[in-house]
Amino acid sequence: MSSSTGGTAEGDPFDSGSTSILRQPKAVWATAGASVVAFMGIGLVDPILPSIAKGLEATPSQVSLLFTSYFLITAVAMLVTGFVSSRIGGRKTLLAGLALVVVFAGLAGTSGSVGELVGFRAGWGLGNALFVSTALAVIVGAAAGGSAAAILLYESALGLGMACGPLVGAVLGDASWRYPFFGTAALMAVGFLCIAAFLKEQPRPAEKTSLLAPIKALGHGGLASVAASAFFYNYTFFTVLAFTPFVLDMSPYRSGAVFFAWGLLLAVFSVLVAPRMQERFGSLKVLGGSLVLLAADVLVLGYGSHTAAVVCTVLSGAFIGVNNTVYTELALGVSDAPRPVASAGYNFVRWFAAAAAPFLAPKIEEWTDIHIPFVVAAVTALAGAVVVLVRRRALTHEAAELEPRHATEDSVSVFAN
Repeated sequence: MSSSTGGTAEGDPFDSGSTSILRQPKAVWATAGASVVAFMGIGLVDPILPSIAKGLEATPSQVSLLFTSYFLITAVAMLVTGFVSSRIGGRKTLLAGLALVVVFAGLAGTSGSVGELVGFRAGWGLGNALFVSTALAVIVGAAAGGSAAAILLYESALGLGMACGPLVGAVLGDASWRYPFFGTAALMAVGFLCIAAFLKEQPRPAEKTSLLAPIKALGHGGLASVAASAFFYNYTFFTVLAFTPFVLDMSPYRSGAVFFAWGLLLAVFSVLVAPRMQERFGSLKVLGGSLVLLAADVLVLGYGSHTAAVVCTVLSGAFIGVNNTVYTELALGVSDAPRPVASAGYNFVRWFAAAAAPFLAPKIEEWTDIHIPFVVAAVTALAGAVVVLVRRRALTHEAAELEPRHATEDSVSVFAN
């Protein structure tokens, strides 16, 4: 077990059966494959943001609304996904989400103005929220080898998608900024057909989830503290993700390579490094230290040379990967609320910061200079660390009993649920 002061793990976090993870039913591989594409969609537009701005004659703040509309809808959808899936079932929820992504990603590629593109991206966000929030439960329900193997497969899909999204966006976007949107629509259409063909309906929850359940769960002091800290952290995270491409001012290929390396570090530190750090130092110490280091990293990113900015952009993936894992585990275990409900309430709060940062960072640059958005991002990372420090007693019970590895089917990573 990990603790706030460090502890001993009970077994290897990856001792989940090396043979079982690859021997999965077709339904699991279909859902996992679609999950890769769904996570690719988050960072897909990163390398082509400058190209979109040029093609549609838009400002950076206007183009950054692609993230704002996407995550604003995602935040609100957190209150809806459990309500929907508990009534129509996981398979139908997945298919509905995929269908929305296919339609709106395809429409995004036809946009004639930045306003149209932002609107279509919002519809894409709703579809992605419905799909991503349901995919893990479906994989666990259909997987062979137990929940540990299923979770490892799901997190591998997340890491692969986050790493490949910018690279695919760069390759397709080098020809036209429209192609990544069409490519995503085509890949998700294939995922829709595979899930329709191979996935049978999963058992529905015994109790239906109400729309207000996630809001009521936030009445717990520990969960509210995690959500508040994650809100500040997510502002920093999405300043890096959405604003940095304009600062680097690189070709789609080079920008894609930078964020591909960023995504690889995020995946490695989330899946491999964070659990071992928690075992040794404890969850709260790891989280607080990682937030402070992230604050220092974004300051250097904002004030350093171009080479330093590239290095710090890639390096931020390591801190973000660690933070994502620890935050999610804390959120899922700190209260007595059912874990899907607690996760929905937590994500409802933090995704608002993901919506705010892409819009505010370019605006702050317009009002001041190019360095100040990173100063603000550093301050918000430190604010997240302060919340952890001040509210550590509310979080200590969870940190003392938190397993170093996702140990239940409800433990999901950064973009799930």
